[in-house]
Amino acid sequence: MTDQTQATTNNYVGSIAPHGGTLINRRLRGEMAEATREMARSLKTIVLSPMNVSDLEMITVGAFSPLTGFMCQADYLRVVNDMHLANGLPWTIPITLAVDEETASDIRIGQSVALAEPDDAGGVRLLGVMEVAEKYTYDKELEAAKVYRTTEDAHPGVARLYRQGDVLLGGDIWVFDLPLATEREFPELRHTPAQTRRMFAQNGWRRIVAFQTRNPIHRAHEYIQKTALEIVDGLFIHPLVGETKADDIPADVRIQSYEAILRDYYPAERVMLGVFPAAMRYAGPREAVFHAIARKNYGCTHFIVGRDHAGVGNYYGTYDAQLIFEEFDPKLIDITPLMFEHAFYCRKCEAVVTAKTCPHGKDNWVFLSGTQVREMLARGEMLPREFTRPEVSKVLVEGMKRQRNSDAN
Repeated sequence: MTDQTQATTNNYVGSIAPHGGTLINRRLRGEMAEATREMARSLKTIVLSPMNVSDLEMITVGAFSPLTGFMCQADYLRVVNDMHLANGLPWTIPITLAVDEETASDIRIGQSVALAEPDDAGGVRLLGVMEVAEKYTYDKELEAAKVYRTTEDAHPGVARLYRQGDVLLGGDIWVFDLPLATEREFPELRHTPAQTRRMFAQNGWRRIVAFQTRNPIHRAHEYIQKTALEIVDGLFIHPLVGETKADDIPADVRIQSYEAILRDYYPAERVMLGVFPAAMRYAGPREAVFHAIARKNYGCTHFIVGRDHAGVGNYYGTYDAQLIFEEFDPKLIDITPLMFEHAFYCRKCEAVVTAKTCPHGKDNWVFLSGTQVREMLARGEMLPREFTRPEVSKVLVEGMKRQRNSDAN
C-alpha cells in the first residue's frame, strides 16, 4: 500500500514541531478508502479492546506522532526498559496490540488483517487494516514493574495488562473509518492535532499551555490554570474522555462542569476546551511524560504537571510525575513542563494557595479527596464553595443523580 503520510518535517501549522518532526495522518479518503474497506471485508478480523480503539484513533489523527501503527518489538522493548523509541526519541508508554496465542498462530508475518470495533447490533464495524510486520511474545510482569512500578493486579493498569493476550502484533495501520465515538461523544470538541494547531494560529497564540485532567475542575485547578495563563497566550483545557475506571465521574458530566465554569470565570478569547480521546493508563510518572508529548503534537508549548499526575492509589511518590522529566533531554521532549504544588483554599488567607505560599496550618485548609467528592455527590450533597464553584457543584450533583437513575433502570 502506498504510504500517504507526508515525510517532510514541515507538514504542520504551529510554533512547535510535532514529536519527531512530522504530524502523522493514517486516515484514508476517497477511492483509496473505498478500496481498502472492500479489501478489509475479506481479511481476518481482529476486534479491538476499548483501549485499542482509543489508541487507533490517536495514532490515526497524529496525536501519537511519530507512531504509524502498533509497536514492533524493538520499539516496545526500548520503551519498556529505557523510555525511548528505538530511534532515540523519548516515549514512555507501550502502544501495543495484544491477541491470544490461537489468533496469533493464524496470522503470518506480512499478512494484512482488518481492525474492527463492536457495533450496536452485536456484530463488528470495520475501521481499517494493519500490515503485520511482527508478532512477538512479551513479559507482562516486566512491563508492569517498569511502566506501572508495581506487579500488583490491584492497580487498574496492571490488571488490564494481565487480562490481555500473550502475543503482540506490530505494524502500520491505515484507517478508513474512525471509531463510532468520534461521532457520538463530544464531536464538537474532538479536535484533531491538525485542527488545534490551526485554531491556535487563528487566535494568534504562539505559547499555549495544556491542562490534562480526568476530574471536574475545582478551585485548585482554576488557580493553577490561571497562574499558568499569566505567562502564555492561551490555555487549552484538554480533559481525557477515553476509557477510565468505573468509579471515575462520567465524561459527559465532567464536560458539562467544564463548560459551566468557563462561561463565567475564564476569558473566552484566551481559553479553548477540547477532549482528549486517549484511554487512561494510570501509569503515574510515565503517563505524565506521555501526556506532555501528546499535547506537543496538538501544538502546545507548555504542559501543566501537578502532584501525582495520572496516579492511582499509593503507587507513586508525591513528586514522581514531576521529577521524571529530569531523566530526559529537554531538547528531545521539547515541551516545557510547568510544575505545580497541590493547591487548596485557606480560610484565613481567604484565597486558593499552596503550601509554598500559605503560612497557616492544615486546620485552615479546605481540600477533599476524590473518594470524599464521589461520596458527597452520591449523597446528592453540594460540594463546599471553597472547594469548587457552586455552578460546577450543581452540574455534578445533577449529573450524578441522572447517572444513578440510569443505572437503576
